[in-house]
Amino acid sequence: MKAAALDGAVLSPVEITSASVQRGDIIQVGGQQCRVSDLFQLPGGAKRLVFDSGELLTIHTMTRLVALRLLRVRGGDPTHALATRHHRR
Repeated sequence: MKAAALDGAVLSPVEITSASVQRGDIIQVGGQQCRVSDLFQLPGGAKRLVFDSGELLTIHTMTRLVALRLLRVRGGDPTHALATRHHRR
């Protein structure tokens, strides 16, 4: 999955787990991109994801997936969203 720029935002690939998945994440399942429209907490830390298509996916605590997440860019310039940041020591 590649990062794609939108107006003032960028889609960035992120690793997700049952603890970090969010509504709006786009997960590729069976070669098809599916957007998480809702999610429900299940026993043991698992989550049930509901996609826009109505399909369901249950992810357990040890599940790791790559998703595209929409990142908002302050100032509306998406070229700075993925730029390497330099920090002072």
